[in-house]
Amino acid sequence: MTEHTRLTLLAMVLLSAVVVAGVPMVDTGSQASADADAFDHLDRVQTSQTIQEQFARTDDTPNRTVEPVYVQREDGNALSKQSLLAGLRYQQTIRENATVARALHEDGIHGFSNLVAVRAAGTPNATLSEQIDALEATSSSDVEALVERTLAEDPRAARYLPADHDASATATDRRMLVTLDTSVSEPTLDNATAALYQQATERAESGFFVLNSHAWNAYSSHFFGEMLELVVPVALAFIVVVLGFAYRDLVDVVVGMVGVTLSVLWMIGLLGWLGVAAGAITVIPVVLIAGLSIDFGFHVFNRYREHRTDDEGIRAPMHRSVTRIATALVLVTVTAAIGFLANLSSPLPLIRNLGVSITLGVASALVIFLTVVPALKIGIDGLLEHVGVDRRKAPLGHGRFLKPVLGRLVTLARRGAPVVLVVAVLVGAVGGAAWVGLDEESYQQSDGDVAEWKQQLPGPLGWETHPVAARSDHVEDVYQPASADAAFQEPILVEGDVTSDGTLDAVQRGVEDVRDRDLLVDGTGSPAVTSPVTVVQAVAARDDDLAAVVAETDTDDDGIPDRDLERVYDALYEADSDLASRVVAREDGEYQSLLVSLSLDADYANADAVVADLDESAAIMAGDGSGRTATVAGSFAVNEAILGAIVDGILTTMAVALAAIALTLAGVFRYMHGSATLGLVVAVPIALVLGLVVGGMYLLSIPLTLLTALLMSLVIGLGIDYNIHVGDRYADERREGAGTYEALEAAVTGTGGALLGSTLTSVGALATITLVPHPQLQSFGAIVVVALTTAFAVSVLVLPSLLVLWSRYAPGTVTTEPTPTGVAQD
Repeated sequence: MTEHTRLTLLAMVLLSAVVVAGVPMVDTGSQASADADAFDHLDRVQTSQTIQEQFARTDDTPNRTVEPVYVQREDGNALSKQSLLAGLRYQQTIRENATVARALHEDGIHGFSNLVAVRAAGTPNATLSEQIDALEATSSSDVEALVERTLAEDPRAARYLPADHDASATATDRRMLVTLDTSVSEPTLDNATAALYQQATERAESGFFVLNSHAWNAYSSHFFGEMLELVVPVALAFIVVVLGFAYRDLVDVVVGMVGVTLSVLWMIGLLGWLGVAAGAITVIPVVLIAGLSIDFGFHVFNRYREHRTDDEGIRAPMHRSVTRIATALVLVTVTAAIGFLANLSSPLPLIRNLGVSITLGVASALVIFLTVVPALKIGIDGLLEHVGVDRRKAPLGHGRFLKPVLGRLVTLARRGAPVVLVVAVLVGAVGGAAWVGLDEESYQQSDGDVAEWKQQLPGPLGWETHPVAARSDHVEDVYQPASADAAFQEPILVEGDVTSDGTLDAVQRGVEDVRDRDLLVDGTGSPAVTSPVTVVQAVAARDDDLAAVVAETDTDDDGIPDRDLERVYDALYEADSDLASRVVAREDGEYQSLLVSLSLDADYANADAVVADLDESAAIMAGDGSGRTATVAGSFAVNEAILGAIVDGILTTMAVALAAIALTLAGVFRYMHGSATLGLVVAVPIALVLGLVVGGMYLLSIPLTLLTALLMSLVIGLGIDYNIHVGDRYADERREGAGTYEALEAAVTGTGGALLGSTLTSVGALATITLVPHPQLQSFGAIVVVALTTAFAVSVLVLPSLLVLWSRYAPGTVTTEPTPTGVAQD
C-alpha cells in the first residue's frame, strides 16, 4: 500500500466494483419466523404442537375473511344522515369494482348504515340502491329516529359501534364489515383489499379509513422516508462537524467519509453475494458499521500524525502507523466478530443475520481502512505537498486542553489504581444486578405519537405524521374484534385424568374466570368460547340420546355433566364425532385431553398481563390434586415463553463470547507482545461494560425485547474495541522501552484522544436514531450510545488502573522491539 499506492487504489477500485455489484441482490424479505424446531423443549410449544396433532381439523373451515372499514368523526356524528349515506355510497363504489366483485363473499357487506336504510326502505330485502334512495328521501330528524329504533331493537347494531356506545343517536365512530372470499386467487384478494384502501383514502375527509396490509405498507414507506429525511441529514451534519473539529482538516474529513461509505457498501454488497437476508432493519448494521469505521479512521489518521516528524516524508510514517495500528484493528475485528457471530446460536434468523451482517461490515471496514484510506491519504497529501501545502497536522489528544485532562487519568491510575478497580467492580455489579429488574416484552409497539417540535423542524427535517398507527391504537381502544375468528385465539389444553368427576365443572369455572376478567370478545355474533362444555350442550340440544346422558350425569342440574364423563364423551362422539374431535382427544378408546378455545379482546401490547390472567384461569381448570394439567398455548403464551428462552440464551451466549474473546486476546497478546496475562487484563473490562449497559437500560426503562436482547450480545463486540486500542498501544510503547507510566501517557493521550473523537462521532450519529418516533429504534439507539460511552470511559479510566496493577504484579513483561522493516521514502 505504501510502496505501490496507485496500484493498490486501482486494485481496490476494481474489487469494490465487484463487491458493490451485490447490492441489488440483497434479500429484504421477512425474517420474523423462528426455526421450526428451535423451541421444541418449551412446555408451551410442546403443548401447542400437541393441540395440532391431537385435535381434528376439518375441511369446512370458513373460506372468508372480514375486512373492517372504519368511519371516525371526531368533531361530528358518524350516525348522521350524511355520514350514513356516505357509507352506503362507499359500498356502492366498491361493489362496482370488478376485482372486489370477484372477491366478495356471499355474506357481502354489512354495516350500521344498512340496518338504518332498510328500515327507511320499509323492507329487509331492499337492494343497496333502494337503501340509498330511501335514506336520501328521509329527513335528518326522521333518520335520527330510525337510528334510535335500530339501536333499541336490533342487537346486530352493537357489532358496528364502539364497545362502550350508550345507545344514543350520536357516535364518533362506526364501522362496516366487508366479507371477502379467501378461496379466490391471492392476487385477486390482494387487489380487492387494495381497492378498499384506495376508496377509503379518497374519502378520508369524511372519516373513512382501513387498517389492512396496504394501509400498513403505506405507513412503513412513509415512516422509512421520514426517518431518512430526519436522521440522515442530522447524523451526517454531526459527523462532519465532529470530524472537522477533530481532524481540523477538510482532506482528512473527505477521505474518512469515503472510507465509511465504502465500508457500508461493501457490507451490503457481501450480503447480496452471500445470500444473507438483510430484512427491514438493515439500518442497524448500517449505523453500527458507520460508527465502527469512523473509529478505524480516527486511529489510522491519528497514529499517522503522531509518527510523522518534521523532517520526514509521507510514506515512511504511514507505513509505520499502519503496521502498528493494523495489530489493534485486526484484533478488534476478530474479537468483535466473536461477539457478533455468537448470535449464530440464536434460533431467530433475524438475529443470526444481524450478527453476520455486522461481522461482514467490520471486516469490510478493516480492509478499506488498511488499504484504500491510507493510499488515498498518501496520494492526496503527496499531491498537495508537491504544490507547497504543508500536510503535517497535530494528533488528536495532544491539544492544550485535552491532553491535561487525559493526563490526569494516568495520574489517577498511578495514585489510586486499587481504589478505582474496587469502585468499578461495585458499580458494575450493581448495574449487572439490574438485569432481574428489566421488563420483558416481545416487541415495543409504536403509538404513532410524534413530539410537536419534531413536526415543526424546517423543511424536510420536519416529521410529517401518518395516521395509521394512531388509528390502529384508536380501533383497539374503541372496538372489539369484528368477529370471534378475527380475535386473538388462545387455546388451553387440559391433560391427564380428564374423565374424573368434576372435570367439566372445573373447565367451566375456569372459563367463567376468564369471562370475569373481561378478556373475551362480545357481541360479534359468534361464540367467544369453544369447549367440551359448549359442544356437549350444543349437540345435546339436537340429539336426544346425548341429552339423556347429560341429564343422568348432571347431579346438580346446572347443565354440565359432573360424573361418568367417559360415558358422556362416548355419547358425544356417537352423536357428532366431528365436533367431538375438536374438543375431546382420544386414542385407542382412551380420552387424553380437552381443548378450550378462547377468542380474546386483547393485543400484544398487554400480552404479558393476559397470559398471567389465563394461567390463573387454567389453574382452576386443572384443580389441585386432580391429576390434570391445564396449559395456555396460544400465540401470546408461546411468544412469552420464546422471549424468556431467548433472554436466557443471551446470557449463555454472552458468557461463551466473553470466554472466547478472553482466550483469543490471551493467545494473540502472547504471540504479539509476549504476555498472555496482558491480553486477559484487556478483556476483563468487557464484563464491566456489560454491567453498566444493563444498569443504563434499567435507569432508562428500556425493556428486554427480541431486539434489545440481541444488542446485549452485540455490546461485547462494541465494548472490546476501545480496550484493545489502549492495551495494544500500551504494549507497543512498553516494547519500545517506555516505562509503565510513560507508556500509559502515550496510550491514554494518544490513542485515548482518537477514542474520544470516535466516541463523540459515533455517539452523536447514533443518538440521532432516538429522534425517530418509534420506541424500538429509540431503545436501540439508547443502548448503543450507553455501550459506546461506557466503553470509552472504562478504556481510559478503569483499564489504565488495571494495567498499572498488571505491571506491578504480573510475572512477565512484553517482548522487546524487533528490527523495523525499511520502506521507500518520498
